[in-house]
Amino acid sequence: MASSVNGLVNILESYRGRDKVVRTLCYGSQLAGGVLCQKASGGSELGKSLLVFSAQLSQCRTVLRLFDDLSMYAYSRDYGLGAKDEDSALRCMSVLNNLADQLYYPCEHLAWAADAKVISTQSGKWWTLSTALWGISLLLGIMRSLRAIVLFKRKLKQRERGRCVGSSEAPNGMENWQQLCSEVFSILSSMADFANAVNWMPPGFLWAGKFPDWLVGLLGTTSSLIGLYQMCAGGSGSSV
Repeated sequence: MASSVNGLVNILESYRGRDKVVRTLCYGSQLAGGVLCQKASGGSELGKSLLVFSAQLSQCRTVLRLFDDLSMYAYSRDYGLGAKDEDSALRCMSVLNNLADQLYYPCEHLAWAADAKVISTQSGKWWTLSTALWGISLLLGIMRSLRAIVLFKRKLKQRERGRCVGSSEAPNGMENWQQLCSEVFSILSSMADFANAVNWMPPGFLWAGKFPDWLVGLLGTTSSLIGLYQMCAGGSGSSV
């Protein structure tokens, strides 16, 4: 019990960890609130309160992301065009992914500033552009993970062939399994977020605006829990 509490405290003491916990609470509240409101014919007061709580947590995360530009820039700068020994397709998708993420933040900041009356402009176009950039980033992440799985399987086959001809190198089964699971979880998480990203696009675009609150909450909660698991397991899982 004490170790679990200490682990939670350690997560909450880091910015990324706290954001993932808040994100999980945000979507979890939307899921519960959406279910309660749908079951009650006249609307559930508790359900409405949970939806308001979810909206406040979402606004909190938006404000905190005002300070993420520099950290994203530092990450993109350090990655550059990727290592020369890395697969060229992976490098290309990673660079485009970083570019989409870098552009996402200022667009969201402008949308927030317009809603807060800090600047005089329409926020709708900036929210749409930031959501589109997020969706592009998620698609690139999915393609990157699929490519990584293909390369991973190819590498395993090469190792197996090397072992058959007498090579002393043997694949680490547990490490290989963890790496494969990490990529699969990343795909599932990004797919759930991508479904929500399309839902928040202007009406008329695919299934935009057709998800009820509980479904948005379910998809977001699923993605958030995967992100928390990956963080605890030492993997990566960044979600907006």
